[in-house]
Amino acid sequence: MQLIINILVHSSLLFLIGYSFKVIYRTLSFFHITHGITIALGAYFVQLLTTGFGLSLPVSVCISLLLSVFLIFIINQFIYKPLQKIKIPNWQLLIASLGIYVILQNLISIIWGDSTLSFRTWPVKTGHQFLGAYITDVQIVTIISCIVLLVLSWLFIEKTIIGQKIKAVSSNPKLSSYYGISSNKATLYSFALGSSLAACAGVLIAADTDMTPTMGFNWLLYGVVSMIIGGMGKMRYLLLGALLLASAQHLSAYYLDSKWMNATAYIILIVFLYFKPYGLSGQKLKKQEV
Repeated sequence: MQLIINILVHSSLLFLIGYSFKVIYRTLSFFHITHGITIALGAYFVQLLTTGFGLSLPVSVCISLLLSVFLIFIINQFIYKPLQKIKIPNWQLLIASLGIYVILQNLISIIWGDSTLSFRTWPVKTGHQFLGAYITDVQIVTIISCIVLLVLSWLFIEKTIIGQKIKAVSSNPKLSSYYGISSNKATLYSFALGSSLAACAGVLIAADTDMTPTMGFNWLLYGVVSMIIGGMGKMRYLLLGALLLASAQHLSAYYLDSKWMNATAYIILIVFLYFKPYGLSGQKLKKQEV
């Protein structure tokens, strides 16, 4: 039962991060590696606002989300858009995104240091006993928050005009432009949604296991692996991918060693790329999305 609880918490975060990356990826059509720094900054901004300025945790989280989204808007406006205007290949945009991530990660190290930090002000408790296992308040909040955020995000994409514009541009940017849908605005909307979800994930992770400058990159890779395993179909396939990855990682840690958690993720990725390259959904990517 303890293993099941750990898998549920881990898969909830993978699902949230994978979905946040997927929203941006389908609009941008390249791997936005800087997304990893959004996860980390979401936690570090909260730490700065709570311990440095004495703000309450809910207020700090709201301001952290706004700051994280604003930073990504700046990056898009002054780096991504100029590069896209000269029509450089997507792999070069990926390299540029990786470079931005490295710069910002080093800035975090310079400002906050490389040591592990925390914004927790509440006492650490054993947790609630459930069928012989223990689950903490933070883990309960993590599971519930991930479910609520994903449901609200799905409703936003499926039921609002802005969400329909994001879907239209993700599916066919050229055809969308003929109907007067701005791809630039749709990109900003997807950045706002995806980055805010990633920042929320960073806050939830830090509330449970604290924060380090490199935390965002590791979780981003896990989220991307979950997305690839699930494929580019509906959300249920991403959920299956997150559950499969989390289960494999925790089972390998339980029966082998915790050091095998990273290796297990990439072994599963290689297996899926070889035997089922389109993921569990089986949906192929369109040419403009590659």
